[in-house]
Amino acid sequence: MRVRPPCSSWRPAVADYFEADSGEDVTKEYDGRLVMRILSWLKPYKALAAATIFALFITTLGELYLPVLEQRIIDEAVLAKFFCLDRERYEREKTRLNGGSASAAEDLFGRGGLEAGGFTFILRNRDIHIPGNIEEELVRRGIIRDEDWYAFPLEAPGRAVMENHGGIFIQGERAGAVKKSDLRSLSIPEIAAVRMGDIRMIEKNALIFLGILAVVFAFTFSQTWTACLMGQKVMKDLRIALFKKTVSQSTAFLSRHPVGRIVTRLTGDVETINEFFTAVLVAFLKDLSIMAGVLAALFILSPKLALAVVLILPPVLLLTLISRLKARDAFRRQRRASSSVYAYLAERLAGVQVVQLFLGEKKSSREFQARSRELLNANLGEMYVFATFRPIVEWFATFTAAAVIVVGGNMALSLELSLGVLIAFITLVQMFYAPVTDIAEKYTLLQSAMAGSERVFKLLDTEETIPDTGKHEIEGTVILRQTAGLTKLGGRIEFDDVRFSYKSGEEILKGLSFTVNPGETAAIVGYTGAGKTTITNVLARLWDPDSGTIRLDGVPIQNIPLPQLRRSVLPVLQDVFLFSGAVADNISLGLDLTEDRIIEAAKAVHAHEFISRLAGGYKTVLSEGASNISSGQRQLISFARVIAHNPAIVILDEATSSVDTETEHLIQLGMQRILAGRTSIVIAHRLSTIKNADRILVLSGGRLAEEGTHRELIAKDGLYAGLYRLQYQGA
Repeated sequence: MRVRPPCSSWRPAVADYFEADSGEDVTKEYDGRLVMRILSWLKPYKALAAATIFALFITTLGELYLPVLEQRIIDEAVLAKFFCLDRERYEREKTRLNGGSASAAEDLFGRGGLEAGGFTFILRNRDIHIPGNIEEELVRRGIIRDEDWYAFPLEAPGRAVMENHGGIFIQGERAGAVKKSDLRSLSIPEIAAVRMGDIRMIEKNALIFLGILAVVFAFTFSQTWTACLMGQKVMKDLRIALFKKTVSQSTAFLSRHPVGRIVTRLTGDVETINEFFTAVLVAFLKDLSIMAGVLAALFILSPKLALAVVLILPPVLLLTLISRLKARDAFRRQRRASSSVYAYLAERLAGVQVVQLFLGEKKSSREFQARSRELLNANLGEMYVFATFRPIVEWFATFTAAAVIVVGGNMALSLELSLGVLIAFITLVQMFYAPVTDIAEKYTLLQSAMAGSERVFKLLDTEETIPDTGKHEIEGTVILRQTAGLTKLGGRIEFDDVRFSYKSGEEILKGLSFTVNPGETAAIVGYTGAGKTTITNVLARLWDPDSGTIRLDGVPIQNIPLPQLRRSVLPVLQDVFLFSGAVADNISLGLDLTEDRIIEAAKAVHAHEFISRLAGGYKTVLSEGASNISSGQRQLISFARVIAHNPAIVILDEATSSVDTETEHLIQLGMQRILAGRTSIVIAHRLSTIKNADRILVLSGGRLAEEGTHRELIAKDGLYAGLYRLQYQGA
């Protein structure tokens, strides 16, 4: 098995395990449409893709050429032997030769060779093969001497040996020759002197061999680097596109999709696409090119022996198909079991205090052991598949090599094949079977990449945004004024027969109508589920109503550009969310505000006092979820954030639910000063916070039940008075 590229993760993200438990398939069969769509993201990186393919081409050629180079060294240098041809005898006998023998002899003489003592010496190799019956006739007629010869160009060392043993050598002007049997009678130094040319050829080809290895190494590094870089860049583009798509989706979409699932899209699923480039696509191209190149090289070296190899391949391909299916099923079982273990572990650790308080340690331990045993069995099943497949493939590889040795050995003994070709065949067969194992084991990664990319593109194709088609510009909302002046939005709010439901058939707002005048503070109260928070959602266009109209200064909010609407209407939500980072950054939240402006906003809501006491002041870094400060302090920072952004309309949704009475009193004093002249809506269960509101709107069942000041509603002795008595009857 080949080593996985360093740029791909070994294990899926933990979020994958949680999502696998939701029933979504973690593997998918090969889909050409998905592959083409993945490849379309390579358009900005065509140069990298071309560099990867070029490097792949060079490394494949280099790896395929090495066995051929081995064959050349063995046949043309180590085991070099020559035909000894008699030209005069050929001229006398050619009229009596049959067509095949005459053509074979003519072809041999046409190849040139070394001339010595009236004879022509032609190197025997795989390109020069004479059928046995034809060679026998040429030997019988004396055209070919019936012995193996060794011929060599004359150089000083070889010439000296030839002069000392003149009786066994044939000498020419530029070359000499000796029978292979006589050559063995010489001493080792003399043999080395005669074969100096072959020794030099071996040395030269050894350097070429090392050079090819260096080139293969360099281009393999280049291929890995460019493939990883290409995958990382595509991952970056996909993550950015997914993030932009996600944050622009409507609240309805986000409410239907758990955060963990969306995070998985941007992490684990995108990572599978990275693996598609680094561990699947490039590997498949390399493996297929190696296999095709090996088959081509085999047929070039010896078509007859190559046919014997090809006849063994069908069982191997069938085995690969069966193994692929078994591996897919085993991988699915393993991922589902892993999901169960990780999800159970995360849930129990998150609620470990509850487990301890209710003495659930033993039960939790038993349940975790059961899930762990299931995971163990799934892992063993996956290991069983690969532990079975690999040895069988290795057995076929060994069997094929044995078949090559048997068939090729017989061909070599009958002079149909050289020893160098036989050795090259064995090497090439081993090269062929390595990609077979690799492709089978990488197919599961391909299926994961298909499933991950399908989920990624499904999210990219989702269009559930709040439509931003507004053309009515609001003055003063683009640049916030640093003075006490407000934006030019008056702040009149009108709800006209507004109906809204989160789920079809379950209306929350049922024909709600009311008006809040500019600069007025309106409080909204009611029992849980009356629709108070929903008013915040539809006014800021986090959701759009099913019917009815919401107007600001007489303009339907759908006609106001969404960014301007949300700069004009800012809520302080019931669940305060602060980002990890400096306190000052959480107050400015993207606006280019001066430090004085930030401090002024904090002082207005009496947050400056506790911020100043923090170790780093306004530069204090908040931890995740701002867990290093109290809930009341988080609420104060959220107040300061709204004041710093200076909106025309403020909505306080249970904004003082986490603040003690003393702090709440200070906040109310500050809010009265800061919100003077600004329209505000206060949603609260604690009725003490809204006694001074200009008007109180009482909701019941999604409708406006009562309306008036605190005194008026108490005097009316209706729903509001009942709520008030329930809250304060024990005081």
